[in-house]
Amino acid sequence: MSNFEALVPALAKALEKRGYVELTPVQKAVLELGQADALVSAQTGSGKTVAFGLALAPTLLDGAERFSHAAAPLALAVAPTRELALQVTRELEWLYELTGAAIASCVGGMDMRTERRTLERGAHIVVGTPGRLRDHITRNSLDMSELKAVVLDEADEMLDLGFREDLEFILDAAPAERRTLMFSATVPRSIATLAKGYQRDAVRISAAGEEKQHLDIEYRALSVAQADRENAIINVLRYYEAKNALVFCNTRAAVNHLTARFNNRNFSVVALSGELSQNERSHALQAMRDGRAKVCIASDVAARGIDLPNLELVIHADLPTNPETLLHR
Repeated sequence: MSNFEALVPALAKALEKRGYVELTPVQKAVLELGQADALVSAQTGSGKTVAFGLALAPTLLDGAERFSHAAAPLALAVAPTRELALQVTRELEWLYELTGAAIASCVGGMDMRTERRTLERGAHIVVGTPGRLRDHITRNSLDMSELKAVVLDEADEMLDLGFREDLEFILDAAPAERRTLMFSATVPRSIATLAKGYQRDAVRISAAGEEKQHLDIEYRALSVAQADRENAIINVLRYYEAKNALVFCNTRAAVNHLTARFNNRNFSVVALSGELSQNERSHALQAMRDGRAKVCIASDVAARGIDLPNLELVIHADLPTNPETLLHR
């Protein structure tokens, strides 16, 4: 228990039950925040969802071991995509399991009436996407009056996707005295400006220098003629025989084209692009997790926040257009 002595006991037990032995650097860093706001640069895979779960616990529980009856939400976590929001929800559910927390998700593509009924029953923590959360606030189905904290997860990605207005609406609707935690892979000027406008004396945490991120990934560049690109990708997949492989394309059309070609070559393949419904996305990801599919072909936006535990190989069929996109991939 020595590694988790500084944690709320219920969360320490949840971590031990999950097999945690020690915390990641970003998880350790947020424990020193107290009640302060924070702007955290942390890469995907650094354990940032657990990090903000740990950071929120003292604020939300306020010394208690368990939550009392759920009513208006105490915390709001905002994520850029449906899949990431649902992944955050799953992480917080096991982390807060022993506290009796009621956690609700509000994401685009799901039945809004079902979400409204869930909110009416009460929730301690709400996780959602910007547009859907704004809809619930506008329709008075999301009560913001008791919020103690707001978390923006992958804030840079949300701004890149055009959610600035929605985020500002959500933050303006929250109580002025709340805590605001922002997590971002990169901290461009747009994020710094947002933080300055909506945070108070925020602590700046860098879990790893941006130039040092993803040191655990080995990169290899293959120079091939455009006409040979598809055959090269197929040969790489066959050479590595990865349990799970992810192939990135820059457009939906490219995703659809490669998916058709791979199907013709008898690969067990699924596609992820913005034109899929939430149900179709969920089925595609489940096929990857249970082994029915070995290859996922995805666009950048559609692949944000997906959780593939056995991912061994990533292929950039189309090169990313900037360093930030490569970092997110």
